[in-house]
Amino acid sequence: MKKVIVFVMVALLCAAKVKSQAKQSQMKTKINDTLSVRKGYSEVNGIKMYYEIYGKGQPLVLIHGGGSTIQTTFGRVIPMFALHRQLICVELQAHGRTEDRNTPISFEQDADDVAMLMKNLGIAKADIFGFSNGGMTAIQMAIRHPERSGKIIAASVLLKRDGTSPQFWEFMKNATFAQMPQSYKDAFMEVNPDRNKLMNMNLKCAERMNNFKDFPDEQLKAIKSQVMFINGNEDVALPEHIVAMSRLIPQSKLVIVPGGHGEYIGEITTLKQGYKNSDFIVPIIENFLDKR
Repeated sequence: MKKVIVFVMVALLCAAKVKSQAKQSQMKTKINDTLSVRKGYSEVNGIKMYYEIYGKGQPLVLIHGGGSTIQTTFGRVIPMFALHRQLICVELQAHGRTEDRNTPISFEQDADDVAMLMKNLGIAKADIFGFSNGGMTAIQMAIRHPERSGKIIAASVLLKRDGTSPQFWEFMKNATFAQMPQSYKDAFMEVNPDRNKLMNMNLKCAERMNNFKDFPDEQLKAIKSQVMFINGNEDVALPEHIVAMSRLIPQSKLVIVPGGHGEYIGEITTLKQGYKNSDFIVPIIENFLDKR
């Protein structure tokens, strides 16, 4: 039986000036005066894909949630992770600064795009941390590109339709652009001030979830990577769903924390006023990643 951990963890937020190298056209800027970031675009399967690189050391790919940007999902924890490893942060098809293609978005295509970006950047293999829809992409990385996938952190994922309440699917079926969180709209427009592209991205995200198909058991059972599932006890996916999914993957760990969807990493829609860096679970994730 897999080990379930419910915890409160204390961590310190620090910042470090770091250097990194990449083969794509890049520009260097400063975050909070101390944390350096290199930004670029890469030709990936017919589109230009936007990425940011922070830190140095063992590579960790960060994959944002649906409708999001790098910063809305990971902005609060990037400085913490960048202390000890190289972060490759991506924006997926139609999201933020990345181009779209004349196809629906899918977790499979997103995984193929991430794998191609890694190849372009000369990264043979990396650990993968995906949140929400990005977590489903991380699982697809382990399924479709095991040679490039180290350890997987699958945070707040939903792998079966019955893993959440029927009300979720009813909401998705009737979702409108007006219901998209304003923080997501603002973040998109800040980096890509084209309202038509924003609306297109929102529509494609809704269509993907309305056409969602279960991840087959046989694919999950065949995953060779070590996988850490993280879920809030008030998350989209039910805790019992995440427990069941963790039992399908041979090398998996399960962490259930108090709170909602992404609260444990400061995701923008669940970020609380007056938050502290000790609210986030970076130390638990790093402990999982560091054990080789």
